[in-house]
Amino acid sequence: MVFSMALPSGAAAATRYRRIPHRIMMRTMVVNNDNNNHSHSHHRATTKRMYSEMSKQQCIRTRAAATATAAIQRTNPSVARSLYSSCARLDQQQQPSSSSSSLSSSFVPFAERPEGIADPSLRKAAFRQRLQQERAQALLGGGTARRDKQHARGSLTARERLELLFDDDTFHELDVLKTHRCTEFGMSQQQQVYPGDGIVTGYGQVQGRTVYAFSQDFTVFGGSLSETHAQKMVKLMDLAVRVGAPVVGLNDSGGARIQEGVDSLAGYADVFQKNVDASGVIPQISLILGPCAGGAVYSPAMTDFIFMVEQTSYMFVTGPEVVKTVTNETVTKEALGGSSIHTTTSGVAQDAFSNDVTALRAIRRLLTFLPSNNGLNHKKNHDDNENNNNNNSTHFQPATPSGADPVDRLVPSLQRLVPDDPNMPYDMKLVIQELVDYGDVLELAPDMAPNIITAFGRMNSRTVGIVGNNPMVLAGCLDLNASTKAARFVRFCDAFNIPLVTLVDVPGFLPGTTQEHGGIIRHGSKLLFAYAQATVPKLTVITRKAYGGAYDVMASKHLRGDVNYAWPGAEVAVMGAKGAVEILHGRGSNVAGEPSLEERTAEYSARFANPMVVAQRGFIDDILDPQDTRRRLCHDLHVLQNKHLDYIVPRKKHTNMPL
Repeated sequence: MVFSMALPSGAAAATRYRRIPHRIMMRTMVVNNDNNNHSHSHHRATTKRMYSEMSKQQCIRTRAAATATAAIQRTNPSVARSLYSSCARLDQQQQPSSSSSSLSSSFVPFAERPEGIADPSLRKAAFRQRLQQERAQALLGGGTARRDKQHARGSLTARERLELLFDDDTFHELDVLKTHRCTEFGMSQQQQVYPGDGIVTGYGQVQGRTVYAFSQDFTVFGGSLSETHAQKMVKLMDLAVRVGAPVVGLNDSGGARIQEGVDSLAGYADVFQKNVDASGVIPQISLILGPCAGGAVYSPAMTDFIFMVEQTSYMFVTGPEVVKTVTNETVTKEALGGSSIHTTTSGVAQDAFSNDVTALRAIRRLLTFLPSNNGLNHKKNHDDNENNNNNNSTHFQPATPSGADPVDRLVPSLQRLVPDDPNMPYDMKLVIQELVDYGDVLELAPDMAPNIITAFGRMNSRTVGIVGNNPMVLAGCLDLNASTKAARFVRFCDAFNIPLVTLVDVPGFLPGTTQEHGGIIRHGSKLLFAYAQATVPKLTVITRKAYGGAYDVMASKHLRGDVNYAWPGAEVAVMGAKGAVEILHGRGSNVAGEPSLEERTAEYSARFANPMVVAQRGFIDDILDPQDTRRRLCHDLHVLQNKHLDYIVPRKKHTNMPL
């Protein structure tokens, strides 16, 4: 019996025909059981005609291809690659002429034909090579020239920044191959498609704790936000919320990608919504490392902390050109929205650093003080770590340094730091350093409203939020900016179950038309509202004076303060002794036989310029020796770690804070 092989005619026949070994074609006979002799004759004639039209090179090439296929079947890829290379060379030498037959006119080089990679092994090898090329392209970002330009202006690239943020070899990238889908304005051309689409997203370890981060790549379309760019950010934040890990955003973007139009605007809105959803669930930190303009500013604005880099980063809604057009003002980027403006005047940013490296190191340090999440949505980990008694018995507390500062350590220096004269200033920062573990304090927004201090520290290895009036600036008065700054800090600590320690030395609210016209009533009530709503442990120490309504605002016992202390020299009153006496007895000359103004002032001071009255009323829990303050606070924090409020809050959707 002779095996048969039926060959179709035409160009398709020529394509298949080239894959048949030469010796098989010579002995092929067409046999048909239906005895259709006319059909047999037609196929035999077609076969002979096609074979006669093949050139010598094509015959050699056909044999090589068949042998290569056989080598693949015998799992001998090295021989197959060599033979396929020979086929490719023969393809290049074969140039079909314009007078060629139907076989020649349909000739396509082997390497370009689908059957050239029909073998699964070769097809997968080709894909692996392409995958390596795409990954290499993603690592290059916008190319070497743009990276050099980034370095020339003193900035790091997106990937270099992530390397500094995370512990060594712990970063895992997500969506490295994701690209945009825009086809407008030539964006579909190959040179306009970059794997990653101008943003690097992923997660890793910072001091051994999981952190999610994204880093915008200014070398790719200026870091502009596209639809897919936003999708990567949204995906990252969703994962961070599910896991219960902080998110760090390294912003370096020119704004929305104009080529994508409304799609990029929709992407911004999606990111904004995720910022709101994650607020109070996981810490969100933004680091501005370059331009952040237009709609791009609102995502960092809704995060918990913003940091900037001097001279290279700026934030504004409308740039200098728009300002010039609309208001005819001439202003530079730095003067409009540079780091100095936002850390001292607007209060948008908490701090600024000299370069990318120091900024990223500061972020790593901040993360050591912060919890991973609020602890309300990850009960499994909460129960696991509760048994280990790890930091307030909750899994979401940050890791603490090895070793511990003794909780019963006395601090004799506190007896000398605070002057007896109520009008003499002193630095409250020194008091804070003496109270916390090893003097390790991380102050936030030090250049904005320096008359009040907001900082993180540790007591008994537990993170605490510290708020303190600073008599070195404006005598420690509360003003517009101080009230807003402290209120936001208090709300962050309350959201993430960080205990609050408040050190009070406040003469009241700053008077003046600027304050009244600026809304001191509204801004001052923000701090009052924040303290009243906070449910975390609240510990208060009055170091020297607490006058007027500011006494109530600064975490007083009346706002459900848990533990309130005063030092022996503290004064709690409606106002200072001299002012009170002048109101009570007038400023006129002394009447014969009545005490003088000075005598009345001394009498008033003896009666009210001490903490005895408030202690008798129960408005403070004890009058402490200053050197014993740390020991008492550490003990109270330990007792209050399982604090639970038993009062009933009326049902409501949410409060209406005076924003």
